[in-house]
Amino acid sequence: MDNFENICEIFREKARAVSAVVMDVATPHAAFEYAAELCWQKDPLQVQTAEGEDKIMQPHTHDDPTQRIVAAPGLDTRLYEEFERLCYARGLKLIHGGLRDHLAGIDMGFTFVDYGIAETGTLVLNCPGEELRLTTMISEFHVAVLPMSKIRKSAYDLEQELTGMMKTPPDYTAFITGASRTADIERVLALGVHGPLELHILLMEDQ
Repeated sequence: MDNFENICEIFREKARAVSAVVMDVATPHAAFEYAAELCWQKDPLQVQTAEGEDKIMQPHTHDDPTQRIVAAPGLDTRLYEEFERLCYARGLKLIHGGLRDHLAGIDMGFTFVDYGIAETGTLVLNCPGEELRLTTMISEFHVAVLPMSKIRKSAYDLEQELTGMMKTPPDYTAFITGASRTADIERVLALGVHGPLELHILLMEDQ
């Protein structure tokens, strides 16, 4: 096993250790199909009322409370239209902006991330715009596509790239390690409190 394959395997192992689902895909189209099918199969997003009851979340931007919403900001026009066709075929609504209208949450956020860090299973995503930042924070599921060639052994190996990102303000770079988790309340581990309940990482072959 050469060094590149070893680094990819370490990333898979570390990411799965922090509750991420890691899959391999060959193309962006395969990633879109995976995401659309996953969102179609999941239950509609729910919120808990003050009385402790779960209710289907109904954003004020559409009338069907059972329609699942996918947010995918940052895609170029061709990729967005390809993803939109797959979502439409499954009755999903794809959006690329206006996430402030969905602060109660969206079903799925879809992103292409910039880098991966093998030693911790961490994703690195440069988010200069608010829409991309919100996508990673208010989604119930987050599907992230990571090109295998962008995986680095450690954070130190990203020093030059990170420095370059931060030279273009305004800048916000997210380091995402597994699904959102906290143990603030009585030291009981809870997933999805401050962010996505599930993180799916799609390792994509180089095009």
